Amino acid sequence: MTPAFQWLTSGVERPTLDYQQLEQWIAQVAQSHNRTAHTLNYIFCDDEEILRVNRQYLTHDYYTDIITFDYCLGSMLRGDMFISLDTVRTNAEGLGLPYESELLRVIIHGVLHLCGINDKGPGEREIMERAENDALAIWRAMSAR
Repeated sequence: MTPAFQWLTSGVERPTLDYQQLEQWIAQVAQSHNRTAHTLNYIFCDDEEILRVNRQYLTHDYYTDIITFDYCLGSMLRGDMFISLDTVRTNAEGLGLPYESELLRVIIHGVLHLCGINDKGPGEREIMERAENDALAIWRAMSAR
């Protein structure tokens, strides 16, 4: 079964990325967590859109870099991921990192949530960061080929 990816935008331009390589990477990261990428929809948006989504669906009144809606069926990853490019850029600047590096981290962060990795409870943030770093190492290895 071939994974289905959609790379959508809402109020922003689609980032310049190698989407074919991204899809291969995401599928490989999913596989490393004993999951299969199935139907993944990414919606790139601005801060105002992510705030609207956060208020409407999660009753949270704050900006964030990503909101992941999980529709997984067993080991098949299915979900919608809203990514605020504004917040990604702000976070990258605050951390002194390149924008694309932070964007890749956020893109895979949503997939890791769909794989069952959380980041809100005690000790969970460290587990998520380790999983993100492992996934980014896979990206770097793929990019070096």
